[in-house]
Amino acid sequence: MAKRKKTEMEAKKSLDNTSQKRRGPRRQIPPTTVIGRSDNYRETLQEMWDSIWPSLSAAQSAEDVSRALENAPPYGREFASFSAAILEVLKEKRFPSRRKSRINFIADSIAGIPNVSPRRSRDICFEERAKKDGTRILRYEYYVECSCGYEGHSKNHACPNCGAEIRFPVNVGSFVS
Repeated sequence: MAKRKKTEMEAKKSLDNTSQKRRGPRRQIPPTTVIGRSDNYRETLQEMWDSIWPSLSAAQSAEDVSRALENAPPYGREFASFSAAILEVLKEKRFPSRRKSRINFIADSIAGIPNVSPRRSRDICFEERAKKDGTRILRYEYYVECSCGYEGHSKNHACPNCGAEIRFPVNVGSFVS
């Protein structure tokens, strides 16, 4: 007679165990690092922008960008390693036309280098700033009793039947004591 191997089967993976693995590609750089660098670069570029922009706008090669950055003595060395990436960002089709937008665009683009591309770096900055904003009320409505006989929720702060609008501020001074 054959022996029973085990009366109870051992589970290879328990049902209540949560997976610690993250799906998708492994992160190369933490998003908080990218957003921190970006904020720092925004302030730095803001201070030196007037001295570097005329040369940056005319730059045709990475060496031109390096020379333009040398015009800002205290910070020029900090951005020297980004000259090729800055040139790539300057030549993008959707490069902004306003001063502050240009500064922010460049800062967000180079914040993730060398770990991620300029485009991905901007996406990370956008996602992290969106998380900071948090949730907010997009629309609020009232429950109304209208003179036309409608009772229910208002639509765009008015009666959905007759269009009578709610006057703001609502119920100010109408408290009964």
